[in-house]
Amino acid sequence: MRLTCEDLSFAYQAGVPVLRNLSLDFRPGRVTGVFGPNGCGKSTLLRLFNGALRPQAGRVCIDETPLDRLSTREIACRIAVVPQETPADIPLAVAEIVMLGRHPHRRPLEPVTDHDRRLADDALRRVDLAHLSRRMFSRLSGGERQRTVIARALAQNTPVLLMDEPVTHLDLKHQIGLYRMARDFADCGRTVVMVCHDLYIAPTYADHAILMRDGRVVAAGNTADVLAPENILAAFDCQLPRRLE
Repeated sequence: MRLTCEDLSFAYQAGVPVLRNLSLDFRPGRVTGVFGPNGCGKSTLLRLFNGALRPQAGRVCIDETPLDRLSTREIACRIAVVPQETPADIPLAVAEIVMLGRHPHRRPLEPVTDHDRRLADDALRRVDLAHLSRRMFSRLSGGERQRTVIARALAQNTPVLLMDEPVTHLDLKHQIGLYRMARDFADCGRTVVMVCHDLYIAPTYADHAILMRDGRVVAAGNTADVLAPENILAAFDCQLPRRLE
């Protein structure tokens, strides 16, 4: 499914715009990385794309259908989200949280199916958490909690995957695993959007990039071109340090 926005604007307070007249196109088969400094509107953009927020101007569409014409359940059957933060005190086990990803696909009071269980089990294996499926979420490390939330989104099995800083708390092995998984999902024809601060590893897995500053797009297109030194300087007011050898 194709995710687009036209002339999108949003403000939490009147007269203080967070996003200004954005028109963007996220296509199937592509991993798009959204980069930019703190407070530039990246997370707000994702919340508008999953229906958690509504724009003051413009619109968000999924396959040309405006998002505001879809119910919350209909959106959740199309778009899965990995949020930036998840409360640690959720009184559920890992497997129960992952199974929540199947909830939009079932009618009220409809029992869990074998298909639901297979998708949830596969998601746990993908994030290397099958051995912790019965552990309470509150007893996990930060990285394990993040992988649980990622597994929940995978179990949702949607054509669009939105991830806000998905590698938060992850060690290097699981960061690379997450990026490879995102690439695999796009190669299967899904639309993948990642908000990232990582300017070293993430760009090697993203074939499209958007660079933002102050609620506007500085550059969009091929990742290598977007993250050119002059654009990094324009967005962040600094140069990207050389990698450590």
